[in-house]
Amino acid sequence: MASNRDKATDQLKDFKDNPTKVLDNVTTKFGCPIGDKTNTLTIGPRGPVLLQDVQYIEELASFDRERIPERVVHAKGAGAFGYFEVTKPDITKYCKAKVFDTVGKKTPLAIRFSTVGGESGSADTARDPRGFAVKIYTEEGNWDLVGNNTPIFFIRDPILFPSFIHTQKRNPQTHLKDPDMFWDFISLRPETTHQVSFLFSDRGIPDGYRHMNGYGSHTFKLVNNKEEAVYTKFHWRVDQGIKNLDTTKAAQLSGDDPDYSIRDLYNAIENKNYPTWTLKIQVMTYEQAKTWRFNPFDLTKVWPHKDFPLIEVGKMVLNRNPSNYFAEVEQMAFEPSNLIPGIEASPDKMLQGRLFSYADTHRHRLGANYNQMPVNRPKCPVMHPTERDGPYCYDDNQGNLPNYWPNSFMTSKCNPKYKESRDTNVTGDIDRFDSSNDDNFEQVTDFWTKVLTADERERLANNIGGHLVSAQPFIQERTISNFEKVHPEFGEKIRLAIKKVKSANL
Repeated sequence: MASNRDKATDQLKDFKDNPTKVLDNVTTKFGCPIGDKTNTLTIGPRGPVLLQDVQYIEELASFDRERIPERVVHAKGAGAFGYFEVTKPDITKYCKAKVFDTVGKKTPLAIRFSTVGGESGSADTARDPRGFAVKIYTEEGNWDLVGNNTPIFFIRDPILFPSFIHTQKRNPQTHLKDPDMFWDFISLRPETTHQVSFLFSDRGIPDGYRHMNGYGSHTFKLVNNKEEAVYTKFHWRVDQGIKNLDTTKAAQLSGDDPDYSIRDLYNAIENKNYPTWTLKIQVMTYEQAKTWRFNPFDLTKVWPHKDFPLIEVGKMVLNRNPSNYFAEVEQMAFEPSNLIPGIEASPDKMLQGRLFSYADTHRHRLGANYNQMPVNRPKCPVMHPTERDGPYCYDDNQGNLPNYWPNSFMTSKCNPKYKESRDTNVTGDIDRFDSSNDDNFEQVTDFWTKVLTADERERLANNIGGHLVSAQPFIQERTISNFEKVHPEFGEKIRLAIKKVKSANL
């Protein structure tokens, strides 16, 4: 009789039918066969347990240490593997990275999708941005493009990031999500208005991970073989089409199937319905950046497509699920600082902050040698780092190679062709510049008036009002004031939505 169970549910059955390992004996971690793994070693049938039962002690000690610290943000997610294939030659005139040098070239990659604010056990269908982190194992080292499913973010100065994340987490006394914390910060920082409008729109709850775009979000720099540089933004355009969940369906799934997005991705790949995305870029010259009407490194804004059209580069295909979630997803570490020759950082303040914070997080969460873990280890032919030692060293620790530089004994050299591009455009006074009023509303007005339909505007206002109603009145008023600056109708619809919720609760 045919089974009506999906591939994820049948994982153990499939393993039994097609075992990947033939196990003659259950063994200890060090390979010693075990004679009895279901009974402790005791004096008599009633005990006590003997300290010499070293396998029992190992079982408990390992169990106590099974969990590594979960990610502070993006704690819950799904991972998959596949490849990136170059489909167009156009990018080579902008970028010397070897990953792009030949049409048809395929490079292996890993990806992790995630929610942002929730803990590891939270529901996949929460209203939340989605992480979209891609690790491409190029011949010149790992390139990590670490972004979200939206092209913008809430803030433009990285000093605000810890506080912003705290407001998405739990009240330090009650240990509950707190609407006052959330909306207090949002209303005090009007630059959040653009991302908040995306978050509470229909796209705020994607229908799984296979039906959403991904973005590098930040502005990066591309450098070609002539050492000519341009600025760029990366876009992963979903080939399956964008689909979203309405609030009712999302709420139902959060109770019935809180792992909905993870299950959907796993089953699609197991059924060989491989999801794909097309990589496209936007390009802005240095001259355009100098005179553009807004700061091109402002993460709260998009570059208009009519002025900076999308250029196709290649395609990402996901065709393998992780063989072990902990080893290949939970221990996977992404960092925007993993850049390869031809792709460099821009003056984007938020990117600059992330260049440090991500790698530092991994050193805390996974140990100083997290880069040696198989899923994080580069696939380039030879590596000669002089950094050594530290806890959890997984390889030969570079054997007998010197651990200092420069030295007279290694044949390796530093090749000047891999130096970062020379940048003569960075000048200015050293100060703490206030960026809170760098045109916070113009692009949100375009989103409200030109992108959304009347029905979508109604749902957006209702979604915001339904959440904002739980905040204190003075926070409600300050928040509505910001949305009124986007468009008077926007603020008024939110006010009406709050009144409807209050009336329904009387």
